[in-house]
Amino acid sequence: MKMKMAAKQFDSHNRSVIQTARKGDLLEIERSLYSHWAVYIGNEEVVHLAGIENGINSNNINPSHVFTICGRQFNKAMVKRERVWDVLIDSKVKINNEKDRKCQPLEPNKIVEEAILKIGEIGYNLLWDNCEHFAAYCRYGIKWSEQVRNLGILVGTYWMMPYVSVTALSTLFVWKRILARKDKEKMKSRL
Repeated sequence: MKMKMAAKQFDSHNRSVIQTARKGDLLEIERSLYSHWAVYIGNEEVVHLAGIENGINSNNINPSHVFTICGRQFNKAMVKRERVWDVLIDSKVKINNEKDRKCQPLEPNKIVEEAILKIGEIGYNLLWDNCEHFAAYCRYGIKWSEQVRNLGILVGTYWMMPYVSVTALSTLFVWKRILARKDKEKMKSRL
């Protein structure tokens, strides 16, 4: 029941977004813990990187290439051309060409052509070859994922916190000793 309500909740919003989308725009589709990315190619169609279900129990799986979607595990991906509504399902979408601020996008027809040329099975890596990397590559000619970058900052900050805390405490301790020494020197000079 909640899924149907969510789909109806976003229906009007999503229709409005898709009506304004232009060929070559990047669509960011909000999922629960991440965003899925697709290249809008016109006529309510997108090209996107999607998982291929795989026999994960085999011994030849490289764990760095495994990812999950809705609990199913994958280590390969397929670039697909699909109706935008089949990709959105019950998620909210927005046009996200924010990287235009830092990168020059290709011409819309070149973006669409690049996306369509990539259709087929490819490898997948969460950190270097995910759906956002794919979409950015089609639009700008470079692989770039803000989600991965932000995750790296978050993880780096988390792991660095003990070191930052120790460094900050050490610095405070040193300054406290320096100030205490200066206070002693002032007291002696007064006597």
